[in-house]
Amino acid sequence: MQNNTVDILGINFINKQFNEVVNILNEMIKSNRKAFIVTANPEIVMYAHEHPDYKKIIQSADMVVPDGYGIILASKILNTPIKERVAGYDLMIRLLELGNENKLKIYLLGGRKETNQKAVANINSQFPHVQIVGSHHGFFDWENNPITAEIKASSPDLIFVALGFPKQEQWIARNLDQFPKGVCMGVGGSIDVLAGEVQRAPRFWQKMNLEWFYRLISQPSRWRRMLAIPRFLLEIFQLKFTK
Repeated sequence: MQNNTVDILGINFINKQFNEVVNILNEMIKSNRKAFIVTANPEIVMYAHEHPDYKKIIQSADMVVPDGYGIILASKILNTPIKERVAGYDLMIRLLELGNENKLKIYLLGGRKETNQKAVANINSQFPHVQIVGSHHGFFDWENNPITAEIKASSPDLIFVALGFPKQEQWIARNLDQFPKGVCMGVGGSIDVLAGEVQRAPRFWQKMNLEWFYRLISQPSRWRRMLAIPRFLLEIFQLKFTK
């Protein structure tokens, strides 16, 4: 997929429209492939830029999708425009729809215990033909837990990991080789939306590319994380002028 990517600070983002990305993932699922999918925004790119070990993990992914308008803006500034934003939440919902159509098996990892249970209940309600073969909250001992064995035994088609970055990508990179198959994707805070505990930005905010600002005013505690955005853009402009 190298020819269809755009380099943003050393991270190769797939340069496809949303439906094209879905079609690629659907083919991966049908062929029983193992795949590591990263939904990366400017915060993740900046963290990778400042943490080489994490950057190697992101670079090892089978696909990195541009989850965040800041990535699209950066690609335009660098004169290598990415076709379309692929929002992680939208991608997760579309995969659940495919799961419902094709009776796919799914494992859901992450969130608080109550959040995970609510998300599972909502998936069962909204996507009744999906087979949830297992789930586990995100607070566990990485060295001593049943999760990897459960996933290996149940062989899900989709594994959604909501541990937040960098943990979710670290967990996937550490465990994916042990699974017989499965498209494994970090979904972060999307599990909170799926559980109904956090509201996604209204469509107007999404169309105005201000979803990040809506999240900030809805969850003021995120302000420290949001500082990554101006630092990210500064790096992009420095790179442009250096070139």
